[in-house]
Amino acid sequence: MKIWLDDLRPAPEGYSLARSVNEAINLILKAENDGVRIAVIDCDHDLGDYAFDGGDGIKLLDWLVERRTFYPIELHTANPVGRDNMARLINRYWE
Repeated sequence: MKIWLDDLRPAPEGYSLARSVNEAINLILKAENDGVRIAVIDCDHDLGDYAFDGGDGIKLLDWLVERRTFYPIELHTANPVGRDNMARLINRYWE
């Protein structure tokens, strides 16, 4: 499974779309429960109107760190500060 977390952009072909962090968490939990391998999570930082539902994209990374589930992460955010903050988390915790 490939997960695309973004409030505005459509998911590329082959990706499951999550508009909010909580939607992404639900997709991850369902995949884990069903034994589906998560190939990549591609994240936006700013989730606009969907930020009320779990925060901005970096909150998904925080949740993954807390659980020690280090799925491959890609970033497609246009926010340079958000990207840097997310990249710092990835560089610190992902091998």
